[in-house]
Amino acid sequence: MKKRRFAALFAVIAVFGALALSGCGSSLQEPSTQKSSSGDLLSQIQERGEIIIAMEGTWAPWTYHDENDELVGYDVEVGRAIAQKLGVKASFVEGEWDGLLAGLSAGRYDIMVNGVDIDPQRQEAYDFSIPYAYNRTAVITSGGNNDIQSLEDLRDKNTANTISSTYAETAESYGAEVTGVDDLNQTFELLLSGRIDATLNAEVTYYDYMKAHPDANLKIAVLTEEANQIGIPMRKGEETAALREAIDNALSELAEDGTLSELSVKYFSSDISQAS
Repeated sequence: MKKRRFAALFAVIAVFGALALSGCGSSLQEPSTQKSSSGDLLSQIQERGEIIIAMEGTWAPWTYHDENDELVGYDVEVGRAIAQKLGVKASFVEGEWDGLLAGLSAGRYDIMVNGVDIDPQRQEAYDFSIPYAYNRTAVITSGGNNDIQSLEDLRDKNTANTISSTYAETAESYGAEVTGVDDLNQTFELLLSGRIDATLNAEVTYYDYMKAHPDANLKIAVLTEEANQIGIPMRKGEETAALREAIDNALSELAEDGTLSELSVKYFSSDISQAS
């Protein structure tokens, strides 16, 4: 009987001991799952010591991988320069264009640095920095295509771009049928194989592609006179107000000290950091 009583007593003690230990365990883990109490995104970035920057990584010379598979490009260096001004580390997350803005809205990234055109539709959904680059749109066709000599000639033509891009929207607005693609390489493959009539893209992107593929039978059929403004989108709202101001200040300083011009010439062989 005594042995049974002692066994029961030890069992009770063991149960209470386990409960006490589990209670201590949960209280120790709780702080690691708590989010920053500050609703200010800039404060959160500085608290964690890094700014999370979204980009494609497949759009030379804006953001791409070099022969050593290192992420490089104009936007990569601009992102790092901004992070340095904010006193934090730049962490890059790569993805397909169509998911980057959605990820920005969902809070997976702090900003997106990827040659994003500032347009009224996007300004309704996102806050933008001041422009840090200016870029004309080119309609690119095969060398022997003489059917497209204006934007109006895109009607009933087949083009290709990432679906949510400004280039796809422009092509559709002029009556083109747009095929969705994941990246720039797919676009040029479709064009060179004759499966599409044209593609719209950045003027400087065409020059960069031709520098790497001098034998490609491509040309700029149409070039817009007015340059698009390129900015950095971030989530809309008061929580990003301080971050937007800090990024604007950083870009202004990078423009004034010549950093943006230097990076632009490095990657584009021309200065697109200023409106011509």
